[in-house]
Parts: sequence; structure tokens; C-alpha cells
Amino acid sequence: MTTLPIALDAMGGDNAPGAIVEGAQRAVAELGVEITLVGRPEALAALRGDLDVFAASEVIAMDADPASSVRTMKDSSLVRSAELVRDGKASAMVSAGNTGATMASALLRMGRIKGVARPAIATPIPVFGSTPTILLDAGANAECQPAWLVQFAQMGAVYARERWGVEEPRVGLLSIGEEPTKGTPLVKETHELLAAPGALSGAGARFVGNVEGRDLMTPDVDVVVTDGFTGNVALKTLEGGMKAIVTAVVGALSATEGADKALDGLLPLYSQVDPDQHGGAMLLGVNGVCIISHGSSSATAVVNAVRVARDLVEAGLVDRLRTVIGAG
Repeated sequence: MTTLPIALDAMGGDNAPGAIVEGAQRAVAELGVEITLVGRPEALAALRGDLDVFAASEVIAMDADPASSVRTMKDSSLVRSAELVRDGKASAMVSAGNTGATMASALLRMGRIKGVARPAIATPIPVFGSTPTILLDAGANAECQPAWLVQFAQMGAVYARERWGVEEPRVGLLSIGEEPTKGTPLVKETHELLAAPGALSGAGARFVGNVEGRDLMTPDVDVVVTDGFTGNVALKTLEGGMKAIVTAVVGALSATEGADKALDGLLPLYSQVDPDQHGGAMLLGVNGVCIISHGSSSATAVVNAVRVARDLVEAGLVDRLRTVIGAG
């Protein structure tokens, strides 16, 4: 178990602070971890129970400009959470708040791992009956260089191994066709770099070539790399599509005889694609564990985000990334 508490941004997210604190209390009971709530003491007084609170007087809104907010709101719950990790007072930080501000807080306060060109958001994409596909970058860097994508592949492979036990992660490059000649100049140049001998050997992974959007939810690839703009569009498209399908299926079944039994049979399947069950995304490349949970996180999502943070701290993920990037 970690000996330091996990810093939880109690003010971030659409359902803060209620669902965040409820999730924290459940995480302490179910996982046996220590948690420090970071936020306004007056807003947490009636909710906190026995949980420790680190006072932070400011809250960065979900729609606030990330860069300027982090620069000017130095006593925000996000900035203070990152500082607790930087100062060795917390083992990891977790937030369901403003994604850009979470990333900026972690980057500016924790700093980058030496040798990392740009941190990337690694998001698990559910795959029925298999381990998730890791998609990165899912939104941190709208414009990228080929060498950055190679680093994303290396970091994503380490993440897949340490988080899901994938022995030799298969890395794919997101494109509009499987052929090496397909795609933008960025994709073509990146393909050439990834296909070079030894490109991913330090990360213990192998490059399987270009993959398409339809491959993201299949067991044929473990890590998919792309620029942050494309990755975020792909992620949001999948989320919207899955939500529409679930809504349509539930609506159709509800109008049929034996609907309750049918819906009960679908619940285990739905749990595999429920974002609350996956615990959020990891910001790879910063000097600490930073978990970014989705904005509408429930208490269950918070529990699972804390679980991921704990597991990655115990696995020594950041040290492993330092080793791989340092050897690259």
C-alpha cells in the first residue's frame, strides 16, 4: 500500500463536492487508502467525516481558460493538489475538474519527466471481453511532431503493461487506412519512425502498423497513438455512439415483454463500457501520478479513479517511464 495519501480535488467536476467526497469515503472503506481532500473547508465541513482537508480557497471552473486560471489562481484546489504531489506530501492527484487546468497544474507544478517532449492523456477504450485499448493522446496536444508520437507509443506501452499486465503491447498508429502510404504527412513520418528497428524495443512493445477508427474497440491492438486533436474527436465520437446505442437498446427492450429479464442480462455487458468503471485517464509524462476523471464523475467513478491512482503508484509507473524515456 502507498504510505502517502492521495490528493483528491474535492471541488472539481459537475457533481462536486458531494459525489467527490462520497467517493472518497467509499474509497477509504473499500480500498484501505488514505485520502486528503483539497478544497474549501467551509464547503466540505458537513461532508468530510473523518477525512483530512487541505485548504484551498479557489476553484477553477469547468469552462475556465486552463493556462490563465492556473497562473492566476495559485490557491485553487487543482494547483494545491499538484503541489502536494510535488512536495512529497501526496502519492498521486485525482481530479474530475477542468481537464486542461488539471493537465496544466500537473505540468507546471510537478514538471515533466526528463526527456519527455510533451505529456499525453492516455484514455482506456473498453473492449468487450478483453483488456482496454489505450488511446493517446486524447486531448493534451492538438498539434504534434512525429517524434512526440513515438514517445506516446513508448509511454502507452509501459502503461498497458503496468496497468493491465499486457506482456508485449501491440502499438498501432491511427490513420485512414492500413497501408503505410495512407494518412497525413504527420502519420506517414511517424509510421516510418515507429517501423524502424528498435523503435519500441526499450518499451517492450511492437509496432503493428496503421489502424483505423473501427479497430479501437477490438482486441487486435493494445495501444493506439495519434495527435491530441484527432484522439479527442475519436474518443468523443465513441462515447456519443455508445451512449446512443445503449439508449436505443434500453428503449426498445422496455417496450417488449420480459424487458426486466432482458435488461438484467445486459447489465454485465453495459458495465464493461460504463466510463465510471474505468477510473479516468492518466496524464503520462509528468513527474507524478495524475488521474483525470470525467467531468460528470459519480461517487463510483471517484472510487475507481482512486483505485487506478493507487495501483499505478504501487506499480512504480513513473519510475518505469523515467527508465524507458531515459534509455530512448
